[in-house]
Amino acid sequence: MPTKTVQIPTTDGLADAFAAYPEQGERHPGVLMYADAFGIRPVLREMARELAGHGYYVLVPNFFYRNGPTPVVDLPEHIAEEDRPALIGRLMPLIEAHTAERVARDADAYLTYLSAQPEVDAGPVAVTGYCIGGLLATRTAAAHPGQVAAVAAFHAPVAADGPDSLRRLTAEVHFGHAATDITPEALGELNGFLDAAGVGYTSEIYPGTVHGFTMSDTDAFDPAGLRHHWDRLLPLLARALVKV
Repeated sequence: MPTKTVQIPTTDGLADAFAAYPEQGERHPGVLMYADAFGIRPVLREMARELAGHGYYVLVPNFFYRNGPTPVVDLPEHIAEEDRPALIGRLMPLIEAHTAERVARDADAYLTYLSAQPEVDAGPVAVTGYCIGGLLATRTAAAHPGQVAAVAAFHAPVAADGPDSLRRLTAEVHFGHAATDITPEALGELNGFLDAAGVGYTSEIYPGTVHGFTMSDTDAFDPAGLRHHWDRLLPLLARALVKV
């Protein structure tokens, strides 16, 4: 399967990104995949390759590119629970500086680049993300209603921007929440906002999971949670993205 590292022009410089896509010879629907706060690393590349194997061109941008190319911070091969405080302490200033305005500018650039690739269909795209990347995916979908047909976010603070942002969604939605991230009461409130948006959606708590459950290089990893993630994501993309 072809993969490559690319440079995406943005208003603030070049963003490095990882791309994976099926063999040459035909065009495929595009998927913009936002990493978690730990960024592009082997587990994210493997997830992009797996998704590409189902017939998609997958683009994973380094959304912290203003702070340097991947890897922005040095990571252990396996991120243990005791490693998290120090890593998050280093990453939190980057997260706080990554304002909604920056996200919007970058999303424009990422989607422009993705749609311009010769391997990508001319139709709508999907956006997916993990942890903080799930919030970026939700913001991207809300800002590009005519271009983004599906959005999926996993163990992500998708309601961080308030109900108005959720009501702006027009894409089909899947939110997969860690059991430690949201209460059933908060889930009901969030789903009420999605009801108000009038979109097709599933939004559910994955039983027994903790924040970060999709990431196999962390102590948070839950194999059943990751399988459930694929069981939700792949049908969503198949429904929403039609080859042209």
